Amino acid sequence: MTNDPFDDSSSPTSLTRRSFATSLSVTTLAALAGCIGTRQSETVPEPVDLSGGKEDDQGGMVIGLHAGPNGQIFYRDETPEGRENPAWFHTLSMGLFPYYFEHEQQGWTPEIIYVTDYSVVEYELTEEDGRLSISTHTEPETFGDAEAMTYAVGSDVLGGMGKELLPFSDAADAEAFASEHGGDTIEFDDITPEWLNGYMRS
Repeated sequence: MTNDPFDDSSSPTSLTRRSFATSLSVTTLAALAGCIGTRQSETVPEPVDLSGGKEDDQGGMVIGLHAGPNGQIFYRDETPEGRENPAWFHTLSMGLFPYYFEHEQQGWTPEIIYVTDYSVVEYELTEEDGRLSISTHTEPETFGDAEAMTYAVGSDVLGGMGKELLPFSDAADAEAFASEHGGDTIEFDDITPEWLNGYMRS
């Protein structure tokens, strides 16, 4: 993995783009409180730490070794093969969303979907061989409710598997990111199997 162009541990150039370190825990608690409120105060599982060599449930790649957003899905009455919830992913475009759509067709219902929230992390953009990638984060407090995110899409900033969806809980952050790095913004409900197929092929 040391030669992986998306392994930000080997990237020669790092640019800190956003920092909310002093208010991270407060912001995370507020986001979770809002999430619970939108789900009629039902108890939802909290995100877990995705470090420690966990393998993506859609493809088997080790989470944390590559750039880009991570995700996790807690299901109501089903579990990933071989263990308890959540299902976990090192990419959204080629991991979490394809898995979510496939299992939705099988009748699986999520309790909650978490994705990296780039509005509340100190993320970095790294450049190598003319390619920009965004840092990855595995700590529980770096995740937020996927349905509440605005996603920057089609930018020149890549994830661990190339073209990615970059989530921000603050829509203004997503819009500013797209303005600086190209692309557009969409909401969770805009992401359908048809949209994703077209996006990945474009």
